[in-house]
Amino acid sequence: MARDAELDLVEVDPHSQPPVCRILDYGKWRYQQAKKERDARKHQRSAALHEVRLRPRISQHDRDRKVRTAERLLKSGDKVKIAIMYRGRELAHPELGQGVLTQVIESLKDTAVVERQPSMEGRFLSVIMTPSGKKPAPKPSAPQETPVVQS
Repeated sequence: MARDAELDLVEVDPHSQPPVCRILDYGKWRYQQAKKERDARKHQRSAALHEVRLRPRISQHDRDRKVRTAERLLKSGDKVKIAIMYRGRELAHPELGQGVLTQVIESLKDTAVVERQPSMEGRFLSVIMTPSGKKPAPKPSAPQETPVVQS
């Protein structure tokens, strides 16, 4: 039947009794499968790695702003690399950068988890954080009044 139709005989399930076969154009079927895989890859979103740079002697307000930026990136599903950038003699006091990095990690603990522990890479002390699965706890709202119905 397959030869008469100028198609291919494809064995679908060799373990069933009797074996299951289909008559189809195998080249066309392979093309359609490849097309489905391309479309599936096109719609996937890979987690990008964004970098947020800080300095060891950063002020509280500037650090909070950078933390908010990192939090926004994490909530959108991306990974974030927090990097403390040392310049000049700042390398003589790496504990200052460690303190800043610890505070940033503590600020982001509800939103993210540490994927790679802090490590020195040249003049940068960096850590990679990924979004955590849990949602942050909702803020308590003011109690709402229930309307009184009079009859």
